[in-house]
Amino acid sequence: MKQSNTKVKLSETIDSKYIQQHLANERTYLAWIRTAIAICGLGFLVANLHHAIRGELTPLYNEFATGIGLGSILFGVIIIIFATINYLDKRKGINSQTFRAPRALIIWVSVLVMVTIVIVAFYFILLV
Repeated sequence: MKQSNTKVKLSETIDSKYIQQHLANERTYLAWIRTAIAICGLGFLVANLHHAIRGELTPLYNEFATGIGLGSILFGVIIIIFATINYLDKRKGINSQTFRAPRALIIWVSVLVMVTIVIVAFYFILLV
């Protein structure tokens, strides 16, 4: 008896046609998640530092530090939400070959990250 050398062809999915693009999309998504975690960590840093020296600060500093901490955490959660939406939109665009780079999201998040950095820097400058 001869063995058949016919290969079983696996069904090709739409995703498998664009593997590299999907992997790049996943790496970008994970980079956004790391950015969100870093922004949240910055908020925790300010809150912990603030609690360590709280006795020396005025009530205005207390409100400012609380605002930075909560704002950073909220901003991190917003980044995760928008990154997930962006990832799913890119996935659909890659598969349908109608991908467009998200210019507005990049500008919006960049401005908010810069504003967060300036606010945190202002807080640390006022402490000195």
